[in-house]
Amino acid sequence: MEEISQFKIGQPNDAYKQYFTGQSYLDMLCESPESIATVTFEPACRNFWHIHDAKEGGGQILICTAGRGYYQEWGKDAVLMKPGDTIVIPAGVKHWHGAAPDSWFQHLAVEVPGTDTGTTWCEEVSEKEYGKLK
Repeated sequence: MEEISQFKIGQPNDAYKQYFTGQSYLDMLCESPESIATVTFEPACRNFWHIHDAKEGGGQILICTAGRGYYQEWGKDAVLMKPGDTIVIPAGVKHWHGAAPDSWFQHLAVEVPGTDTGTTWCEEVSEKEYGKLK
């Protein structure tokens, strides 16, 4: 597997495999007090729709480090992400993110501290929805 950025690709993301279409990789950079990880997606890999829950604070920040990928909020158009792009996701927003069909994609995932945080995993991104992306 080739290097795609200055960050490691990491290990197969087996702990969350059931919430992804395709293969992703995870490299935890920091777990305390904030959680920061590099998440790498093979071409066409994406996670399911999900919500970062929090009673107070919480959410997630995505910083694209390599490749091309997409971020989409429920009911809105997908946003193309390229290296250097940043997305701030407030708690309670249903969304997904993943690689473009023809490109690897890597981002830093920064979990915003909060109270009673967690993730609610929802349905898979449909092939029809994903097929609209280039």
